[in-house]
Amino acid sequence: MRIDAHQHFWQPDRGDYDWMPKDNPILYQAYAPNDLAAHLEEHGIAGTILVQAAATVEETEYMLGLADATDSIKGVVGWVNFEDESQKLHLKRLANHPKFLGVRPMIQDIPDVNWMLRDDVQWAYRTINELDLSFDALGFPQHLPNFLTLMKQYPDMRVVYDHCMKPQIRDAMAGREAFGNWADGMSRLADETKGYCKFSGLVTEADDGWGLDDLKPFADHVLTIFGANRVMWGSDWPVVKLQAEYDSWLKTAQALTAHLSTEERSEIFGGSAARFYRLS
Repeated sequence: MRIDAHQHFWQPDRGDYDWMPKDNPILYQAYAPNDLAAHLEEHGIAGTILVQAAATVEETEYMLGLADATDSIKGVVGWVNFEDESQKLHLKRLANHPKFLGVRPMIQDIPDVNWMLRDDVQWAYRTINELDLSFDALGFPQHLPNFLTLMKQYPDMRVVYDHCMKPQIRDAMAGREAFGNWADGMSRLADETKGYCKFSGLVTEADDGWGLDDLKPFADHVLTIFGANRVMWGSDWPVVKLQAEYDSWLKTAQALTAHLSTEERSEIFGGSAARFYRLS
């Protein structure tokens, strides 16, 4: 079963996508299941993981409503306010929904790089473990040391590192150092935690005019250190449209994994996501 392990639907008129620039014609428009359906059918993708894009429980409810009405949405990664322990009640309630998989705090947008380690948010990780939910880790290379600390504190928490932890490929394209510290940090996550990695988001961390050779060192590193059985492909649609169409990124990802065996590619493009998110 082919799975797109990371995509979004949103309706800006809902008013809770605070990060979304209103003057961006690609992002600031509604995206719904019908807009993605043709891509899924063309490429034989049986289902997707729908991931939060707003820091509200209400958006999670909205996504679960879409999932109830859309067979191709196999699961939803939502959001709760980690800074409010009373939201444990929301987390327990949401966990009863058959398509609710876990949560993703929007750590990349939080100015305090140490936020994830604060005492007042630890209840959330404990509850994720208690409910056997998943945790999508969203951050930048500067967050790598703290994610390692966090996962050593909660070694049994099921974690997937989103978008290869966003290596700054545009810097590498401009001749600036972007690989070494990121690669070292990712290697430690792969070696010292049980986490998976989403093979997504690379093109949106590249600059205009990117090519396969710009992405290859970063893709090769992730594939080598995590192995195919801990890597899952995701489109990050429609964010990916900032640099590539759905078809183009999928073909690029297939080219970056062409040297692997059939079994390994099956893991990356479906098996790993199905196992991690426990899809039936």
